[in-house]
Amino acid sequence: MTSDRRRPASASRMRGALLALAGAAMLGACASAPRATDAAVLPATAETDEYGVLVMAHGGGDTWNSEVTQALAPLQAEFPMRIAFGMADAASLQTGVDALERQGVKRIGVVRLFISGESWYQRTRQILGLEPGAPPKPQADDAAHAQHGGHSMALWRLDSDASFAVSRDGLADAPEMGAVLVERARALSREPGQEDVLVLAHGPEDDAENERWLARIDARANAVREALPFRRVQVMTLREDWPDKRAAATARIRSYVQRAASEGGRAIVIPFRVQGFGPYAEVLQGLEYVADGRGLVPDTEVTAWVRRQAETLRAGEFAGE
Repeated sequence: MTSDRRRPASASRMRGALLALAGAAMLGACASAPRATDAAVLPATAETDEYGVLVMAHGGGDTWNSEVTQALAPLQAEFPMRIAFGMADAASLQTGVDALERQGVKRIGVVRLFISGESWYQRTRQILGLEPGAPPKPQADDAAHAQHGGHSMALWRLDSDASFAVSRDGLADAPEMGAVLVERARALSREPGQEDVLVLAHGPEDDAENERWLARIDARANAVREALPFRRVQVMTLREDWPDKRAAATARIRSYVQRAASEGGRAIVIPFRVQGFGPYAEVLQGLEYVADGRGLVPDTEVTAWVRRQAETLRAGEFAGE
């Protein structure tokens, strides 16, 4: 893999980065927390209408968590907020809800920072008590939790007096992500007419759901097609957690990248992931392509999307209370 970081450094983006870093410092220890943040935020005031936001994010290593935290830091000045790292883990969500309630928050908008809005949607509603399916919270603090990929997967109904509203969309539904893809592609491009862009995502196991992933991300990739005259712009999923699906997807991905070089051009690989490049360097080992390894965060467009989701929940389901 080669790297090209010829990214315009506008004054507005520099100011945004400084604000994000300042906010990240406010969030403190959450960047390295494996499950949920308990970082300092501004106290609830009358202006918040007792409203706060709990952002759900997959979570990962220190860099993963830190870049998500950096993207969300500017929102700390707008409403009480916590981040719950994990895949709809009741323990992580309970920690975040408890922290918001201690600030006087009674209405909580739950914004799900996942690529697909389908990811963990029903499970989240069950944990929040918005629909049946989750048992009561266990009495013992050391109750065994299921695990997936190193994350706790506790499933029980939260112990809370708060009201909840849950976002339905994922980043694949967000028009703002088209601008992120354009910025990534523009920074890496040299001769668009001789370049093939590959937008690469994780993908689910179910075939029908995978087609929905592809269609939604492809709608975001239209912004790239409209912005620059690339030879091709293609969206693919690796389906990386399912070996049989992954093997076939890997063959298609490598063939696409190889074709770019064989036709006298080059491939630009842009991950449609919340953070980082994931396993794509390994998948593309030995091939010629260009990438900067950056996911969708940290970026001001992701910040804007989370803000929009939070305000939509606040103005929608809680408006009549």
